Amino acid sequence: MEALLKEAFLHALRATEPYRLTQRALPPWRPDLILAVGKAAAPMLKAALDRYGEVLYHLTLPQGQDPLGLRARFASHPVPSEGSLKAAEEVLALLQDLPPKARVLALLSGGGSALWCAPFGVSLEEKRALTEALLRSGASIGEMNAVRKHLSRIKAGRALLSTRARVHALLLSDVPGDDPSVIASGPFHPDPGTFGEALSVLDRYGLAFPEAREVLLQGQRGEAPETLKPGDPALRRLSWRVVGRNLDLLKAAQGFLRERGQRAVILSDRFGGEARELARFHAELVETIRAHGLPFKKPLFLLSGGEAQVRVRGGGRGGRNLEFLLALYAHLKAPLYALAADSDGLDGPSGAAGALLTPEVWQKGLDPGPYLEAHDSLAFFQEAGTLLRTGPTGTNLNDFRLLCVD
Repeated sequence: MEALLKEAFLHALRATEPYRLTQRALPPWRPDLILAVGKAAAPMLKAALDRYGEVLYHLTLPQGQDPLGLRARFASHPVPSEGSLKAAEEVLALLQDLPPKARVLALLSGGGSALWCAPFGVSLEEKRALTEALLRSGASIGEMNAVRKHLSRIKAGRALLSTRARVHALLLSDVPGDDPSVIASGPFHPDPGTFGEALSVLDRYGLAFPEAREVLLQGQRGEAPETLKPGDPALRRLSWRVVGRNLDLLKAAQGFLRERGQRAVILSDRFGGEARELARFHAELVETIRAHGLPFKKPLFLLSGGEAQVRVRGGGRGGRNLEFLLALYAHLKAPLYALAADSDGLDGPSGAAGALLTPEVWQKGLDPGPYLEAHDSLAFFQEAGTLLRTGPTGTNLNDFRLLCVD
């Protein structure tokens, strides 16, 4: 059973390989410039270059990722670096130099928010510190982006405003709901948010950051330009398409399991909230199925996706998928097989894609309490011996959860 769970996950990754998803969505015209950023940027760009031949391009990747033989600018993720600033400045310069009849193909995937960083009104150091604080606070991706967009010269449609060219964007979605304004912080897409909403996020999580607050307050008073808004005339130069999403990943795994005679149900592709609460929901659903055969009859597999959050209070290491599995282990009354992983191959700072629960984990008799208190899910699964390591996968389609109820 453990092998079947791993095979389902790896099959889903192969079935949603960014090269293939991009290749079938490329426009018939040859672009004058290709911009590619994010965890899936290299295979997306390679698909375009294989179609169009030699084209001017700019590629920004996370540190250590395989550029597939292409020239790349490397930057850090999830916290921006000096490389992120240089990459963003280069992209803005390329866009500004284009004539009105030029065509840009933008290939955007998750991770772009950190990889392109052009701070507005704050220093790079302040932006880095604020990003780290937001990551540890448990803020959702939407809340994080509300702040980052209003402190940027490239996010929230400002890249589109920097050029006179026409832009066609292909997006690989790593966000629940596949909102194009959230993917890579929407450099070419309109942003309905406001400076006031960004300020409310800082208030909600008790984040001081006076330098950032002053910029947001100026914007709230109308003393700083807002982000690109829906209905702006510049949007006539933009077209776009989402080429891959979390639901595609889940459907690929579902099809794999059904071909092997297994029943598999997709619960949702957009679960969010605290990883521990999400685990509690899944545990209660499993126990209901076990006890009553409702709302599904066993045996079956449960699939879910989306993006959970972790509000870190201890000094441990892990990620949202490891935290989910650890809390699931704590809530369940009886053992089961389960896998949870980040499709990009790196679950937070753990160095692993995720992990598995197996009956053998219960046999070890590990106490989840101290690990949960310290937010040290990585140490728990190191002790359990069930970490799942894939390395960077070259894609980013959000979380993948698979539970076997038998």
